[in-house]
Amino acid sequence: MTSPVLQGRPAGVVSRAAAGFVDLLVVLCAVFAVHFGYAAGRYLLLGPPFALPRPAGWFTLVLGYVTAVSYLAAGWLVGGRTVGDQLLGLRVLSRSRGRFTVAAAVLRAVLCVFLPWGLLWIPVDRRGASVQDLVVNSAVVHDWYGRSRGRAAEVTER
Repeated sequence: MTSPVLQGRPAGVVSRAAAGFVDLLVVLCAVFAVHFGYAAGRYLLLGPPFALPRPAGWFTLVLGYVTAVSYLAAGWLVGGRTVGDQLLGLRVLSRSRGRFTVAAAVLRAVLCVFLPWGLLWIPVDRRGASVQDLVVNSAVVHDWYGRSRGRAAEVTER
């Protein structure tokens, strides 16, 4: 059961790392799906044998990084959360509690992918911010109920 006391408070290292691990699994599945889709398309167009492609390691690495940055930035832009954030009840917001700009979301995604150890700054910072949060002026908070619950309460009170 989630605690309403933590609603809106900064998320810690463990919950953010767990969300990041879930997001890593999503990205790995997406990269595999691209490889599998390529193999299936090739099989349909050229015929047997069905075989997964064996691209150069650098290509798979670049594909993984591009997929990860795109996935994270899109999740934060569209709903303020990724699949990992959703599962752990987290939301990424700008410090002004608003939505991200495209540039801020992409920069934060790049920093998260290339500087994951930036999470280790969370226990040191008095606001519970990671290095990525400090650079793009963002915050990650507990938000199990989502913004719609607050809006529903406002509508009900009127």
